[in-house]
Amino acid sequence: MAVKAMNPHEVTQKVFYKETMFILDVRNDSDFQDWKIEGENFSYLNVPYFELLDGVEGILNQLPKDQDILVVCAKEGSSRFVADMLSEEGISVFYLAGGMKAWGEHLEPVKVGELKNGGEIYQFVRIGKGCLSYMVISNGEAALIDATRMVDTFVDFAKDKNVKITNVLDTHLHADHISGGRSIAEKTNAQYWLPPKDATEVIFEYQPLENGNEIIIGNSSISIQALYSPGHTIGSTSFIVDDKFLLSGDILFIDSIGRPDLAGRAEDWVMDLRETLYKRYKELSDKLIVLPAHFMISDELNEDGSVSETLGNLFEKNHGLNIEDMDEFRKMVTENLPPQPNAYQDIRKTNMGKICPDIDTQREMEIGPNRCAVR
Repeated sequence: MAVKAMNPHEVTQKVFYKETMFILDVRNDSDFQDWKIEGENFSYLNVPYFELLDGVEGILNQLPKDQDILVVCAKEGSSRFVADMLSEEGISVFYLAGGMKAWGEHLEPVKVGELKNGGEIYQFVRIGKGCLSYMVISNGEAALIDATRMVDTFVDFAKDKNVKITNVLDTHLHADHISGGRSIAEKTNAQYWLPPKDATEVIFEYQPLENGNEIIIGNSSISIQALYSPGHTIGSTSFIVDDKFLLSGDILFIDSIGRPDLAGRAEDWVMDLRETLYKRYKELSDKLIVLPAHFMISDELNEDGSVSETLGNLFEKNHGLNIEDMDEFRKMVTENLPPQPNAYQDIRKTNMGKICPDIDTQREMEIGPNRCAVR
C-alpha cells in the first residue's frame, strides 16, 4: 500500500469536527508527554522510533483496524519510515507532513463574526500551540491583533481578501510565543501598537497603545477601542471591536484566567488581575463576545473550530470569575500555576527586540503547549 501524507490542515479539520483518529507518536516519551496533538476523539500509542528500527511486528496488535492511523514525529522523517514499515504489513496508514514542527506552526483561519457595513472578523487558530490571532476587516483595510511569527500567512490572507493591513496590535508583551506584529508592520507599512507599560525595555519604535485609544479601520464606523486591563502583564490591554467583541488577550480565557507571574511579579499583580476581571470587565456588557488570545484544550473549541463565549456566560461558568474570597483568589493565581513556558525569558527578549534568533532557534523556543493560564 502507498503511504500518504496527512497535512496539518487535514488533521485540524479532524480536531474541529471531532472525528476519530489513532495517533502513533514515535517521539521520545518525555516529548510526547509534554506536547501532543490533541483531539477529543483521538487515541494514542507512544513508541519511540528507536524501538521500531528492527520492525513494527511488536505493535501490530495494538493498532486499530477501523480508524485512520497517523504516525507522528518531530520533523517527518522518522514517521515516514515507520509508516512505510506498517504499510508493508498491509496496514493503511498516514504520516504527518512536516511533523510536529509543521503542526506547531499551522494557522487555521475561521470567520467568527460580521461587523457593521460589511466588515468581518477572523480568528486564526494556531491549533498545535493554542494561540489565537485576529484580523478585523472593513472597507479594504485590516487590523491584526496578537499575530504570531508566521508572517506570510497573515499577509497572504490579507491579499486574498484584497485588503491592506494598516494597523497591527499586541495586547501585551508576549512570553509564550514570538510575536509577528512588528515584522508584519514593517512588511506592510502598517502602524505597530504596543502597551507602553509593557514596552519599557523595547529597543524599537512603536505607537503607544493606551486606555481609550480608538483605531478606525476602513471608512466605516468599525473601531477598535483600547481598554487598559492589567494583571497578566502590567500593560495588558483588551480591545472592544464594533461594540460587539471583547478581545481579552491573556487576561480571560474560556475555562480559566491569565497567570500574573511571567514577568516575575505575581504577588504585585494579583490585585491588578482581580480588578480587571471583577471590576473593569464587570462594567462591560454581558453580551460582548469574548475572543481570547489562547485556548488550553480542544474541548474549548466551538463546532466550527472557533473559540469564543459571551462575557455573561463566562461570569456564570468560569471558576476564575467566581471566587469571592480574596485570599483564595490570591492563592489560586500565585500557587496553582503550570510550568512556565519554554524559553519564556528569551521569548520576551525577542519580543523586546533585544535578541534576534534564527528561525530554527525560534521554533525550538516555542516548542510545547501554551502555558498562559492558571490551572
